[in-house]
Amino acid sequence: MNASALTLLTRIGFATRGLLYLMIAFLVARTGRAEDPAGALQALGEGGGRLLLGVMAVGLVAYGLWRLADAAFDVERHGSDRKGALERLAAGTSGVVHLFLAWQAVRLIQGTASDGGGTQAGTRAALDLPGGPLLVLIGAAILAAVGVAQLLKAAKGTFLGDLEPGIAQQAWVKWSGRAGYAARGLVFLITSFFLLRAGLEQQASEAGGMAKALAWLNSPWDVIIAVGLFGFGLFSLIEARYRVLHDVPVDSLTRPTTSR
Repeated sequence: MNASALTLLTRIGFATRGLLYLMIAFLVARTGRAEDPAGALQALGEGGGRLLLGVMAVGLVAYGLWRLADAAFDVERHGSDRKGALERLAAGTSGVVHLFLAWQAVRLIQGTASDGGGTQAGTRAALDLPGGPLLVLIGAAILAAVGVAQLLKAAKGTFLGDLEPGIAQQAWVKWSGRAGYAARGLVFLITSFFLLRAGLEQQASEAGGMAKALAWLNSPWDVIIAVGLFGFGLFSLIEARYRVLHDVPVDSLTRPTTSR
């Protein structure tokens, strides 16, 4: 795969992420059903069938690889300071998450139902390790830091710097991004609280992801957060078309291997 092909597929990945968040918002607002991206993926698969799931799986793989490449090779030019290192760590985490979503899409295509509970299963596995409760508490701290970073991004509007200047100047683009990042920041803070409680009580059942966070919120706060997530979905679709993407140096990375 060359760099231009990966870039094109990454844009499909942004669009896929957008559809997942739009579905999450729709399910909360219309049915009161709280889901995370994995649940939204399953809901979209039920409505669109295997073809849609196949396209989304390809997009999620490309997006995940792009994020991992960003973490490893600083494709998005975050820099070598502390802030840049944290952004690359976040990119790597996002890459792993989206590759996992791609794997779930493949399982749905194969007719294997998702059993959910991934956050609790991961927490349970961590608690079983030596020093497990401490690892879970560290995870909670990282999630909280990510949540704060998302809120700061919403307040400062730094996400606009990733877009082409013409579209970045549009007020509706700015506010959809702000609403989206603010909603995601609050969800991360809530899930970090769940993880903190799981670590302190050493009970994996206390952990939970976005679905549990949305279900935990009382009305109308669940709908308010859903509106924000709708904004993030819309902003992701904007990124699919107008985000400035730096090419992953695929050719230079594969040249040493192919020349041996």
